[in-house]
Amino acid sequence: MATVQVSEAEKVYILHGIRDDLRVDGRGCEDYRHMEIETDVVSNTDGSAKVTLGHTAVLVGIKAEIGKPRPLVPNEGYLEFFVDCSANATPEFEGRGGEELGTELSNTLYKVFNNKHSVDLKSLCICPGEHCWVLYVDVLLLQCDGNLYDAISVAIKAALFNTKIPRVHISTDEEGGKEIELSDDPYDCMRLNVENVPCIVTLCKVGHRHVVDATLQEKACSVASLIISVTHKGTVTCTRKVGGGSLDPESIFEMTEAGKRVGKALHAPLMKVLQQEEHLGKKKQKVGFLG
Repeated sequence: MATVQVSEAEKVYILHGIRDDLRVDGRGCEDYRHMEIETDVVSNTDGSAKVTLGHTAVLVGIKAEIGKPRPLVPNEGYLEFFVDCSANATPEFEGRGGEELGTELSNTLYKVFNNKHSVDLKSLCICPGEHCWVLYVDVLLLQCDGNLYDAISVAIKAALFNTKIPRVHISTDEEGGKEIELSDDPYDCMRLNVENVPCIVTLCKVGHRHVVDATLQEKACSVASLIISVTHKGTVTCTRKVGGGSLDPESIFEMTEAGKRVGKALHAPLMKVLQQEEHLGKKKQKVGFLG
């Protein structure tokens, strides 16, 4: 992951600010940076979204293809994740520098999203044991300025909300075989219920306190981080500790409670923005290079 060098004087300045609930950029310990969300930004996908969190930028595209269900769950579809760490995001990703981080992110996203508590996988089943929808979720890191997990999770939820899966019609031929026909009508499609899709909240332990949405400078002062995926009801679906330092039980409890509180508060405004953009349709103004 992208890192920056921080002097001892800067560390003391950051630590003392966080101790007093006043970070370098003026935020409180549980505040996010300014976030921008755009959906339907990639034309050749079934759903897409671009999220900018501070100077961290993430693009997610989702492609739905018909595949075969997994033997253990013949009546469910599934999601596949691929994370591409662009060398444009940071020089550290040049060559094969971003492969390890991409694999780590993909594995975490698989645990968070590819389960029946997050996405209604049964709605992706076409014919039990024979055919199902497989959602290929491609994540591209465009710019890296800390807090990748949170930005990616918001982008995935927005892209799933934007995903339109063609309606399937199954017919039987004279020999009893099944034929699958996909609807050509772009309005005759299936939408996913993303209400239970969790958002990831990353809390970094800095000194004796913890912060949400840490910048690269704050991350350099952190001993360890706790990644928590939280639903709109405040239910924790997955937790993971990252970083070389240790966390005592009291800190883990405090960080978990803070993560539940912040994550629950994140869902309502996110869904409101997504629904507002959906209602705009073709009237929505394209910005930047998308204009």
